[in-house]
Amino acid sequence: MALHRVPRVVAVVITYNPPDDCRQLLESLAAQCPVVVVDNGSSLASVTRLKAACNSLSVHLHTLPTNVGIAAAQNIGIARAEQLGATHVYLSDHDSHPAPGLVAALLDVISEDSRIAAVGPLVAEEREGADELVYMARKWTPKRATPAELQEERLDVAFIIASGCLIDLNAFHAIGQMREELFIDHVDLEWGLRARKKGYRLVVAPHLRLVHTLGDQAVRLPGRPQPIHVHAPFRNYYIVRNTIWLIRRKNLMPWRWRVRYAYWLLKYIAFNGCIVSDRRSERRRMLRLGFCNGSQGRMGRLEIWSPKHGEERG
Repeated sequence: MALHRVPRVVAVVITYNPPDDCRQLLESLAAQCPVVVVDNGSSLASVTRLKAACNSLSVHLHTLPTNVGIAAAQNIGIARAEQLGATHVYLSDHDSHPAPGLVAALLDVISEDSRIAAVGPLVAEEREGADELVYMARKWTPKRATPAELQEERLDVAFIIASGCLIDLNAFHAIGQMREELFIDHVDLEWGLRARKKGYRLVVAPHLRLVHTLGDQAVRLPGRPQPIHVHAPFRNYYIVRNTIWLIRRKNLMPWRWRVRYAYWLLKYIAFNGCIVSDRRSERRRMLRLGFCNGSQGRMGRLEIWSPKHGEERG
């Protein structure tokens, strides 16, 4: 007879040069469950601020000497959470703002069905023209949920934005770890594809909301209801490279989705290479490099030194 697990949630927060000491986020989560912070190679000043906040709140801090990427940092944090007895892990970036009681509410939802691998809230941005990041599995590609769908109590989705996501660790081990070679971008999409391929459900509860910051800026084009997120050039590289990597995964992504993502990729390259004026030459270089490396299967971290900004990108 199977033993009943007593649920224990541990929050895993990934930080990378946060603008402050993350005290507001950590206080909110520490009031709901134990917290592990994995700092992904931040500056000494950032780490010093984080240490002070974590010590005062009895939060576990694991510092990495260099940026190993979001996927690897999540895997490290999840392993640490298991050492603390976690049955479920709540993932968070440093720029998310969970409401009181969110973790318990997500746990209630995931406990409804043993085939739910992960559950998330309705992730929305705080700025004007906020985007709502809930992606439904359509015939040709994941698409944003409609306003009518967002009124439903539960939604089975294509994938869940990592920040704000609660994962059942039994399902996590059955599905596998986050793919570290992706480094950043499409990590949550790829894990979601594997989860659904193994027969697990990914669920969003739209009545639960999480404020999250996405992208450097958002622009609106005439006739397009949703904003377009404009990222830094180094993110252009990873988005292009990892999209090509996904398109080539014939055993993972449905063929219709691969066709649609190829079409989307052409539009993405054209928009960022021709229309976005900020740092255009650098963007074009990163887009070309991402396309070449994605086509050749060169994955992992791209080492880029920027003398202008004096920091590693990626």
